[in-house]
Amino acid sequence: MSSLSKWVNKATSGFMVGLLGLSCASASYAGPGAEAYNEFLEKEIIYPDEEWQAYITEVGERLLAKSSHKDRSYTFVVTDQPLVNAWATPDAYIFLTRGIIAHFNSEDEMAAVLGHEIGHVIGRHSKRRISRARLGELLGWVATFATGSNSTYGLSNTLTQTALAGYGREYELEADEYGSKFILEAGYNPRALLDSIQMLRDHDQFQREVKNRPNVYHGIFGSHPAHAKRLNELVNQSQHLFPEELRAPERDFFEMLSGLSYGDEASTGVVKDGVYYHGALRLLMKFPDQWDVRATPTEVFGVAPNASADAQISVRRQSPPDGEQTPQEYLTETLRRDDLEDGEEIVVGPYHGYLAAVNVASGNAQARMIAVVYKDGGVFLFNGELGPLGDVEVFEQQFRDTVFSFRAMTAADLRLVNNQKLKIVVAEPGDTYAGLAKTIPIKSDAEATLRVINGHYPRAEPRAGDYIKVIE
Repeated sequence: MSSLSKWVNKATSGFMVGLLGLSCASASYAGPGAEAYNEFLEKEIIYPDEEWQAYITEVGERLLAKSSHKDRSYTFVVTDQPLVNAWATPDAYIFLTRGIIAHFNSEDEMAAVLGHEIGHVIGRHSKRRISRARLGELLGWVATFATGSNSTYGLSNTLTQTALAGYGREYELEADEYGSKFILEAGYNPRALLDSIQMLRDHDQFQREVKNRPNVYHGIFGSHPAHAKRLNELVNQSQHLFPEELRAPERDFFEMLSGLSYGDEASTGVVKDGVYYHGALRLLMKFPDQWDVRATPTEVFGVAPNASADAQISVRRQSPPDGEQTPQEYLTETLRRDDLEDGEEIVVGPYHGYLAAVNVASGNAQARMIAVVYKDGGVFLFNGELGPLGDVEVFEQQFRDTVFSFRAMTAADLRLVNNQKLKIVVAEPGDTYAGLAKTIPIKSDAEATLRVINGHYPRAEPRAGDYIKVIE
């Protein structure tokens, strides 16, 4: 039986613990861990690489063999998400995102995070900490954020603040103690726990200083000095238990990293073959064939070839109405449009909207069209105009087709446009991250990005002979 088939058949019962460091559960509930897995499977959020799924299972089982849960069935899963995170369920589902894996620099570091998550399950921290009512609320946020159905930094910030308010350092430290014991007895270097913490702190600093984004990751990687001191003490106290030789890793970690999907190219909008994809908003739309399609941070617009028609269509996200309004009311009351003709309510997939012609009172335009579509709390405004060239009926149909092509992105859509992969190179004498940054496809903050994924943020440089992750 394949690894992926094994996971599908291992759906058990239990309760969602939450993002790394967020434990939440109640044994009386049935299946949130399995439900989360099944939802990810349905939405194609399981990373489609059977070797990686098998790899983290091998490492996880190696740790479990040294725990009191050695006879319990655990499920280890890599999710196809660019965010840096990991979480567990008390029904023994352990999730790692491909985003966090991209930042590890050894199998030992990955084992340290897996061991910490196993510690949360063994410690039954969720049952000891978070109420059933609070759990239901948090589960909704976790599921929404994880699936990207409302992928906003505001949501992640809310989730982070709520999680930190609801989970104490004592349980994080206890999970660290479990984890350090497991990795030591399994033949991993327990200092990898400190290395993984430093890596994630560097990532948090990078997110704040470079990306100006709130931190999603929390829990054991909080900055409390007493916690950091205690972790160092734990590792130092176990020095005498270090084996003379560390056990060999399960696989060549850097060989596995080569080819791992990286980042989310479509997060700020990508145009491919006339289709506009926006990963953060999880939407796409198709413009007419042969049109020139471009995007700015606030608007996407398509222009017809000059030889065929002087036509253009634009789409932008608008602020939602102050109160409850229908799409038609949004146009007439919020936008104060009194020039609409032949309007109609429309349904675009699961989304409601309104489409109308615009009375052309001046200028050279033959026709103007407007539409608004409500999606996941957002309002998307379509505008179209046909100049003196071209056929009005053709233009009106093109406008309608563009509006009705509007839909939510699937995981398959994301993979189509997110083509970036990790590549492992050996640093040559004189190599710098500034120089390497010129060779990768990332458009902004490339140098800082290479530093943070290689554990050299904020100022370190590669040394000759080091294995270095780059992006291609």
